[in-house]
This record gives sequence, C-alpha cells and structure tokens, in this order.
Amino acid sequence: MSDFGTSAAQIADFQTAVWDHYSLHRRDLPWRHTRDAYEILVSEVMLQQTQVARVLQKYHPFLRSFPTVEALGAAAVGEVLTSWSGLGYNRRALWLHETARIVVDRHQGRVPASADALRLLPGVGRATAAAVCVFAFDQPQVFIETNIRSAFIHFFFPGPERVADADILPLVEATLDQRRPRDWYYALMDYGVWVKRTDNNPGRKSRHYAVQAPFAGSRRELRAQVLRALLAVAPSALGPAAIGDQVSGDRPTTAVLADVLEQLAAEGFLVAEGDRYRIA
Repeated sequence: MSDFGTSAAQIADFQTAVWDHYSLHRRDLPWRHTRDAYEILVSEVMLQQTQVARVLQKYHPFLRSFPTVEALGAAAVGEVLTSWSGLGYNRRALWLHETARIVVDRHQGRVPASADALRLLPGVGRATAAAVCVFAFDQPQVFIETNIRSAFIHFFFPGPERVADADILPLVEATLDQRRPRDWYYALMDYGVWVKRTDNNPGRKSRHYAVQAPFAGSRRELRAQVLRALLAVAPSALGPAAIGDQVSGDRPTTAVLADVLEQLAAEGFLVAEGDRYRIA
C-alpha cells in the first residue's frame, strides 16, 4: 500500500484504463503536432479557463499572425488584442505579449525549459509552466488541471465530496509514466474529458470547483465591449461618451465606465490622452 492508501494494483488498473481509452479515443488537436515551445506556450495560455472548441478557432490564425516569439514581442498591443478577440480574459493576451518580449530580451528568443524560469513569466502559473515542460520538452513534471482532476476523482474518489488537489497530486505523481510523460498527459486529459461527459462531471466534487459568474451584464462584458469599441477605431482615441454609445445592453453609469477605463489604462490595455482613450 502507498502512504496515501492506494495499492499498486489500483494504480496499475488506472493506468490501463487511461491507456486503453487513449488507444481508441485520442483527440487530434493541433498543438499535439508540435514540440515547438513557443507554439505550445501559446496553446497553454489560450486553454486557461477556455474551452478547447474556442481555442481551435483561434490557435492557427494567431500563429499565422505571430509565427515566432520575436514576431509576437515586436507586435503592437492592438494587433495582439485583435487576434485574441473572441477568447476572453484579455489579460492573457497582454501577459503573452509581455512574455514574448521577456523571452526575446532575457532568453535569446528561446522559451525556457525550466518550470522555475517559466513561472517568472507573466501569467504563467505552476500548471502552465509544468505543462510546457511536459509537452515541449517531455519532462515528467507533476501538475493538475480540470480534466486531470476529473479523471482522478472519478477513479479514486467515487464517494467523497470536496476532494482537495493536495489529495490528488500524490496520485498524479504515482501514476505518471516517467518514460512517456507527454503521451501520458494527453491520454490522461482525454480520459478526463470522457468521464466528465459520462459521470456528470466528477470535477464538481473538487474542493476547488466554482461556478463561473454569468458573462452577460457583468463587468467583464463591459471591459470586453470597451476594448472592442477602441480596437475598431485604433489608433484613434475616443471619449467616454463615444465609448458608452458603443456598449450594448444597459448603458453603464458615468462612474462605472470611468472606473473601467481607468482600470484598463492601469493594466496596460489603454493609453489616456486628456479625457480620451486609445488602445496602447
């Protein structure tokens, strides 16, 4: 028995189930056809909090616009945001843009092969850094994301509620195929996708599961509409009244719109020119 109460036989059964499923139902995703660390980094940042179907629509067009880390780093913010449009969580576009500049300036244009170095880049957390190391460099890193979480809860925690990632991570390490980590994680994620469809999404039993607030009518939607309005006239600037005219649905109050504009400027999306704003 392991120190977390799981037998070698259970681990072997899990590995067999994952590999068997993968042999029959593996997903053919474009980022699985490359080992280019930049292309994989782009995919991993895009996949943060975003469904695969939406990323599939944007991945190749984004790489056509910015085929190298140098091209992305040299691009204007407006160009990057335009290519990113439709993926949501636009901060990721800014982070990726800044990451490209850092990689060019400090790493000679090479995405680091170290998880510690990757985690120093904007918007790159523990899971994203580990995933890049696994998929670009075939390193046996341990990490967890939504599909992995569902796979382990389904198989090892069929009864408990509010399962913590701290309970899952030792199992991720124990089951990891040290010789084929890249293929193993692809198989593991595909198995997790399958159990989410067939077992009422076991990820809901995670202690870390949270229902996302509706986008419609939210501050996030207002931010997106403001950026869309200014991208449409870039590089020109608009005043708050003209920007408010472009917002669909209930018009925001003057105070709310002013606060959103100031926040977007502070984050690096916009530049203020007197009482007008433009894309940075």
